[in-house]
Amino acid sequence: MTSTNTAFAEEVLASLATRPRSLSSKWFYDARGDKLFQDIMAMPEYYLTDCEREIYQKCGPELLKAIGDRPFDLIELGAGDGSKTQHLIDRFISYGAKFTYRPIDISANAIELLGNLVAMQWPNMPYAPLNDDYFAALDRLGKSDNGMGRLVLFPGANVGNFTQEQAADFLRHLHKFLRPGDLLLTGFDLKKNPDTILAAYNDEAGHTADFNLNLLRRINNDLGGDFNLLQWRHWESYNPLTGATRSFLVSRTDQEVTIRRLNQTFQFDAWEAISVEISQKYSKREIEALAEVSGFTHVRHFLDKREWFSDSLWRVE
Repeated sequence: MTSTNTAFAEEVLASLATRPRSLSSKWFYDARGDKLFQDIMAMPEYYLTDCEREIYQKCGPELLKAIGDRPFDLIELGAGDGSKTQHLIDRFISYGAKFTYRPIDISANAIELLGNLVAMQWPNMPYAPLNDDYFAALDRLGKSDNGMGRLVLFPGANVGNFTQEQAADFLRHLHKFLRPGDLLLTGFDLKKNPDTILAAYNDEAGHTADFNLNLLRRINNDLGGDFNLLQWRHWESYNPLTGATRSFLVSRTDQEVTIRRLNQTFQFDAWEAISVEISQKYSKREIEALAEVSGFTHVRHFLDKREWFSDSLWRVE
């Protein structure tokens, strides 16, 4: 197996061997998962992408003003296809900014597609992608020691895939790789009408259900599993008190699943759930508090016109 498949296998074994069961949402993104997420982003119910694209189209000058005249690394965690970030890159280039684009994504397919976009649109831009998960890629990058600043993008409300406690731990870890004056721009989905939030993760066309179920298909394809996808259903919930949107895959019947490359068979009870994703929603006050406990100084919120989404700018002092 490749190193990615080895890590995938290890996490699947650890996650399914204990109850309550869970699988990490970071493994959604193989080639088919990438395509399904493109379908999700195109849904009318999925407002997050449009909100952040609107912000990225207008915040470039303020970001350059905040980072100053020095050259910098533009590091993007979870770069995806670059459809939003290209607006920032275009603006940065038009202003003559000197930067190296360093996108990070666990999906090799996403990195390949992004590389094609870079070659076509910005062939002369310094470009150094990393195909890895966030933590491993940050470890490989280490601390900046070449005098360049760092502007780190954490887009798409991906920070919401952690609980608030996990998010604080992750952001503290990220802080260790930054120096005074470096900046972090993080996307947060804001608390709003629960109907609006729930519809974005439980669309009538079923794209989100297909996306979640693709995780089981990936186990079948990459690890020799025999999940029968017809025996599973996607279930979504939103708690307006905690701000947590949670996705589950629920077994429709008593069943057993064998995963050959793990040499394991797992028993599932009827209506037993596997937790596969959390999408945490925040208030602006909670975002500012998270910056403080993570060791950053909150600078400002960049908001879309409906104020449904914030790209929050933080600085290292």
